[in-house]
Amino acid sequence: MSVGHIARGFEESGISTVVIAVEPFLKRLEIMSLPRTLLTDNLIGRVLGSPHDTSYQRKVLEKAVKLLSSADKNGTVEHI
Repeated sequence: MSVGHIARGFEESGISTVVIAVEPFLKRLEIMSLPRTLLTDNLIGRVLGSPHDTSYQRKVLEKAVKLLSSADKNGTVEHI
């Protein structure tokens, strides 16, 4: 939840954010009404994927950057 509060603070300062989280946190994130959220089906603690899986990690980060530039409404949630 603290990540959401930090993201909201950045947003209020004019800095756009994307919160990358794992699927089990979806309900909590929806309550927080974050501007942009990218969900993965990875394990808790491995939001970007398994260690050394740079191909998948790059895919997650590229999707996050795309979401950052394409989201047009508050509360946008996408899945990878």
